[in-house]
Amino acid sequence: MGNKLVLIDGNSIIYRAFFALPLLNNDKGVYTNAVYGFTTMLLRILEEEKPTHMLVAFDAGKTTFRHATYKEYKGGRQKTPPELSEQFPLLKEVLDAFEIAHYQLENYEADDIIGTLSKLVTPDEWNVTVISGDKDLLQLVSDKVTVSLTKKGISDVERYTPQFLKEKMEITQDQIIDLKALMGDKSDNIPGVPGVGEKTAVKLLKQFHTLEQVYENIDDIGGKKLKEKLITHKDDAFMSKELVTINQDSPITISTDDIPYKGYQQNNVTNIFKQLGFQSLLNRIDGGEVEVGSNHVPKKEIDYTILSNVTNDTFTGEEALIIEMLGENYHQSAIEGFGIVNKDNAYFISTENALNSEAFKNWLEDASKHKVVFDAKKTLVSLLRYDIHTKGIIFDMLLASYLLNPSENNHDIPAIANRLGQADCLFDEEVYGKGAKQKVPELDILAEHVARKANILFSLRDTMQQQLKDNEQYELFKELEMPLALILGEMEHTGVLVDADRLEEMRTDLKERLADLEREVHELAGESFNLNSPKQLGPILFEKLKLPVIKKTKTGYSTAADVLEQLQGEHEIIPKLLLYRQLGKLQSTYIEGLLKVVNKQSNKIHTRFNQALTQTGRLSSIDPNLQNIPIRLEEGRKIRHAFIPANEDWVMFAADYSQIELRVLAHIAKDEKLIAAFKNDSDIHTQTAMDVFHVDKDEVTANMRRQAKAVNFGIVYGISDYGLSQNLGITRKEAKQFIERYFESYPGVKTYMDEIVQEAKHKGFVSTLMNRRRYLPEITSRNFNLRSFAERTAMNTPIQGSAADIIKKAMIDLHGKLKDEKLQARMLLQVHDELILEAPKSEIEKLKEIVPAMMENTVELMVPLKVDYAFGDSWFDAK
Repeated sequence: MGNKLVLIDGNSIIYRAFFALPLLNNDKGVYTNAVYGFTTMLLRILEEEKPTHMLVAFDAGKTTFRHATYKEYKGGRQKTPPELSEQFPLLKEVLDAFEIAHYQLENYEADDIIGTLSKLVTPDEWNVTVISGDKDLLQLVSDKVTVSLTKKGISDVERYTPQFLKEKMEITQDQIIDLKALMGDKSDNIPGVPGVGEKTAVKLLKQFHTLEQVYENIDDIGGKKLKEKLITHKDDAFMSKELVTINQDSPITISTDDIPYKGYQQNNVTNIFKQLGFQSLLNRIDGGEVEVGSNHVPKKEIDYTILSNVTNDTFTGEEALIIEMLGENYHQSAIEGFGIVNKDNAYFISTENALNSEAFKNWLEDASKHKVVFDAKKTLVSLLRYDIHTKGIIFDMLLASYLLNPSENNHDIPAIANRLGQADCLFDEEVYGKGAKQKVPELDILAEHVARKANILFSLRDTMQQQLKDNEQYELFKELEMPLALILGEMEHTGVLVDADRLEEMRTDLKERLADLEREVHELAGESFNLNSPKQLGPILFEKLKLPVIKKTKTGYSTAADVLEQLQGEHEIIPKLLLYRQLGKLQSTYIEGLLKVVNKQSNKIHTRFNQALTQTGRLSSIDPNLQNIPIRLEEGRKIRHAFIPANEDWVMFAADYSQIELRVLAHIAKDEKLIAAFKNDSDIHTQTAMDVFHVDKDEVTANMRRQAKAVNFGIVYGISDYGLSQNLGITRKEAKQFIERYFESYPGVKTYMDEIVQEAKHKGFVSTLMNRRRYLPEITSRNFNLRSFAERTAMNTPIQGSAADIIKKAMIDLHGKLKDEKLQARMLLQVHDELILEAPKSEIEKLKEIVPAMMENTVELMVPLKVDYAFGDSWFDAK
C-alpha cells in the first residue's frame, strides 16, 4: 500500500466548529467548543483515513502576499470573537498530544501550504485527502487528491473527486478559480463581477471553458446587461482570479519527511482531554494496562516495616498517615492498608491489624497527637465508616498543593513529589493497573508503595508550609481550607435522606408523560415511528412534513437539539419533540441516576465535594452531582421534593446569598454608583436597565431588565460583545453598545478591570480577598489569543474567587455557631451560593436568626451581604 497524506485546513475547521457548537467551557472557565468540535472530527479522520502522514495548516496572520495585490482582501470580515481566538493555542496543544504536525508560514495562508505539499507528492506512491470548509481548495482536486468539504457544521462532509465535482458543479477542478473569479467571494471580500452568481458563472464556463476565453469571446455573450457588467469589471475579474489561485510553490520549510504520523501516546491524549473536560471523548481512545514501574523508577531505597502489632510505642507524637484505598469513592471503597511515617520509622499496617488495635483507634481520636495527611476529608470520612472520629489533623497535602498550584490538574502524591524534586514514588496506576482492571498487588509491593507515599508526605510538609507562608496563603490554608475540609467530611458522611418512593413515583409519572408525548407526536406525524431514531425522525420532519432542512449528516437529516430549536414555530410537533427529549434526559440522567446511588441501608445519598478542583476556589460535587439538578423545567424542580429531613418533625432549611458576585464586584471596584445601589437595597438589574437604556424606573420593561441582568452577570465573567450577543440573541454591535453604556454608568468597574490586568502583568497572578491566587503566565504573552484569555481571567477571578471564599468562611462560622448553641441542626449541602441544612422544627426560630447573621457578617464589605432563606418539608419546599 502507498502513503496516505491527510492535510487539514486548521483555520477553516476550527471556525466552523466554533459557530456550529454552542459556547462551552471547562471547569476552569476556558472556552472549549471549537476545540471540542475539531477534536471529534479529528478522531473520525484518524479512524477513517488511517493516515501515514498528516499536517494541520494554519494561517500565519492577517496579512498575506495577496494584500499587495488587493488591500481590501478579506477586509469585510468581523473581528474574530475572543472566545474563539483563545482556543487556537488549546487546539495546538491537542495536536501536540496527538503528535500531529502543525505549520504556518508568514505571509501565506493555510491553502497555500496545503497546495504546495499536495503538489510535492507523486500520484503513484501517494493518496492525498484535504479537509476544509473552503471551496477554494477544490482547485486541488485530482486523481491523487480528494478534497473533503464540510457542509453545515463539521459532521456532514462531501468528498470531492474529479468525477463527483463534475457531477455536483458541472465544471472541472481547473475551472474552480475561473468560477470564483467571475462570481467573487463575499467571505474573502473578493469582488468578482457584480451580479454574476454561481449559475451564470457555470453557464459561461460550460460555454467558454476559461475566464480568458470568456473575454476573448465577449461579443458572443448573450444579454446586454451581463456583457456590460463583464466589460466594466474585467480588471476585477482577473484580479479575483489571481487572489483565489492557491500558490502551490510557496516557500515552505517542511516536506513529507517531516510529517509522518505514527499514532499517539494514550496518556498524553487522556491528560489533555481531562484538562479540557472532554470526558465524552475519553472512551474513544484505545485502552491499555500500564505495567508496574513502566514510567517512573523510584530513586532511593526506603526502610519500612510491615507491622502486625500496633502499640502506643508505634507513635512518636507527630506522624504522617496514608490511608490506601482501591477506588476513588471513599464512601464505599475498601481500605487496603495504612502507611505511617514519623521521624524514626516507616510502617505499613494491614486494615485488619490496624482496625482491630485499640492503640491505633486511640491515637486517631486523640487531638493532641498530630497527624499529617494527604486528604483530610477522605481520611475523616473513610474512618467514620468504622465509627472512628479522627482528630488532630494539622496538615493536608492535597489542599496545600491545590493552593500553591491551582492550575495543575494532578495533585497525586507522586505528581506533587515530582514538582518538588522528590520523584521516588510510583503512580497508583503503575501499581494497581488502570480502570476496571485494577487489582490489589502483592503485599510487599503494596506495603512499599504506601510507605513511600507516607514518607513523601512526612518529608515535604515543612517545604510546602513554608511556600504557603511565602505566598501569604498560610492563613487561607490553615483558617479556611483545612477547617472546611473537616466540615465537608461531616456533611458527606451525614448524607441527605432521599424519599426513594417519591423518585419511583416520578419515574412512573415521567414514563406516562413520555408515552403521552409519544402518542401526540405520532398523531401529528400521521404514523408511528421511533422518536429516538434520527433515521426515522428525519424523513418525517423534512420529507413528510416539509420542514426546512437545516443540516444533513452522512446518514441523513440532522435532528440534533440545535436543529429542532431553529425549527421552533415551524410546526407544533417541534416543541413536543424537544420536551420529549428533555424529559427523557431527566428520567435517565437524574431520576435513574439518583436511584442508583441511594445507599440501600440508610436511604441516603452521600455526594463527594471536590475542594481541590476549580481555579476560582468554588466547590463542586460528584457521585452524584447535586449542584446540577435542573431547575428550568418544572419536572426538574420537582426532583428536590425527594430530598427530605432525616428525622420526623424536622425540616429542610435553605439560605442563599443574593447577587454575591455583583456585591463583591462593587466592593473590589469601589464603584460609587454600584455601592450606592446595594446600600439602598435597589434592584440592581432594574438600576442597570435605567442606566443603560436611559429610562426612569417605571419605564423599565421586563425585557430591558432581562438584558440588563445578562450584562451585569456577563461583566462579572468578562463577557465579550460576541458572548453577550449569543446570550441575548442580538447583534454584536448592539451588544458592544450595551457593554460600553454599562462602563459609562459604572466607571469604577472599568477602572478596576484596567488596573487588575496591569496588576496581573506586573505580578503574574491575581488574588481574591482572602489571598487565593490564580497564576496567569500568558498575561504578557505576545500571542494575542493567549493574552486575551488571561486578561479576561484576571478580571473575573478575584470576583468569583472571593465569592467562593466568602461562602466557605460562612460555612465555618455557621458550623461553629451551631455547635456553640448546642443545636441539632446540621449542614447537608452547599450548592454554589446556597447552604442546605436540616433541623428540628423547634430550632427554626433560632435558625432564622443565626443563619443569616453568620452568612451576612462573615466578612465586612463596602456593601451589605444579603441572605434569603426559607424552610419546608423538603428541599423543594425550602426553595
